[in-house]
Amino acid sequence: MGGLISAAQLIAALSLLVLIHEFGHFAAAKFFGMRCEKFYIFFDAWGKKLWSKKIGETEYGIGWLPLGGYVKISGMIDESMDKEAMKQEPQEWEFRSKPAWQRFIVMIGGIVMNLILGVIIFAGILKFGAKEYIKPAEMDSGVYAYKFAKTLGFQTGDKILTVDGKEVERFKDVRSPAIRFGADVGIERNGQKMTISVPDTLYNLREPLFGQIEESFVEEVRAGYPAEKAGLKEGDKLLSVNDVKVQNFMDFRYELMDKKGKTVNLLVEREGKPLQLTSQVDTSGIMGFTANSKAIEDAPRHPYSVGSSIKYGIKEGWETIYYNAKGMALIAMGKLPFLENVQSPIGIAKFYGPTWDWFRFWYLTGLISFVLAFMNILPIPALDGGHMVFLAYEMITRRKLSDNFLEKAQMVGMLILIPLMLLILGKDIWELIRGLF
Repeated sequence: MGGLISAAQLIAALSLLVLIHEFGHFAAAKFFGMRCEKFYIFFDAWGKKLWSKKIGETEYGIGWLPLGGYVKISGMIDESMDKEAMKQEPQEWEFRSKPAWQRFIVMIGGIVMNLILGVIIFAGILKFGAKEYIKPAEMDSGVYAYKFAKTLGFQTGDKILTVDGKEVERFKDVRSPAIRFGADVGIERNGQKMTISVPDTLYNLREPLFGQIEESFVEEVRAGYPAEKAGLKEGDKLLSVNDVKVQNFMDFRYELMDKKGKTVNLLVEREGKPLQLTSQVDTSGIMGFTANSKAIEDAPRHPYSVGSSIKYGIKEGWETIYYNAKGMALIAMGKLPFLENVQSPIGIAKFYGPTWDWFRFWYLTGLISFVLAFMNILPIPALDGGHMVFLAYEMITRRKLSDNFLEKAQMVGMLILIPLMLLILGKDIWELIRGLF
């Protein structure tokens, strides 16, 4: 059932993203008087489709292959490779008959629409989901430094003020990818300001660097596990392990992982009073309970206005595109493994999860919208970016590339993209099968 819910979320997201992207091409083409023969969500590969209806000159439909979509514009060399149509005399309503600047706007229309959608989603999440934010400089208790951050020189209680000289406006920005790609981080510690230089080698680090100082409470004790035998109860506040103070639930986890198969002394607070308990830690480093955490930071809360939510929505969208570009550059240089850092729709579905969480759904959909915009702007023939490069060349040189050249370029692009897509898809199918056994 969980797999079906993940798939349903992915299909819903892709349907929206493809619809918006292709509408950008469609609307621009119609505005400039071009004829659109087809508007399809997903591909009707080999002529197979789930639904279609012709309205006026355009056939609207839903294909069966959820790897994108397309608008077939008359007189345009695209993935349909309709060479017979291109042999006819150009008509005034065809793509090839319009000025290069109009054709460029048609090609960039899908990318622009994905960018707009991404900003709307991210801004909506901030305005109606997060609603408010705190400033790191106003956090009296500072940040919680996770284990790896401490190896870099950070300490729990540090106030993070700047990254590469720029003020950090929100606590959320402390956890952005910027620091992981190398940065000079300005902090305040015990009233003293200093700078810690973070190396540019943390881009593949899976664990977080910073969090908030928290109070952690026992939520549920599992029957038969060491926690139950030790007398731990729902509602107990975790204070320390072997006299080591717990300031974040990860503190607790780290201490247990270092004491697998050993006995530990716990200090908890129950009904306002401290209580000492002794518990065994099993060989996997767990005691057998779940916990809830609550941030104890009492810094002022700043509400997101419509303007600030749009501002930060644009900022987060730009960061998504920028760090995707940096990631691709690292893959190209061999510093990141290709297959471990790319996903097919099957791989993306796992991120949506087995339950329908609207916050997660919209966040991932907004994220993918920005990634889709970035992928389409790549200068690869058969992608929007490839068409835009050729049109930019035509506008600069005032020389139109031949249909023969464009057809061959389209074929080269497809020969690049299709094997890559099959390779990534095969990798995710193999991982899915391996996870079942």
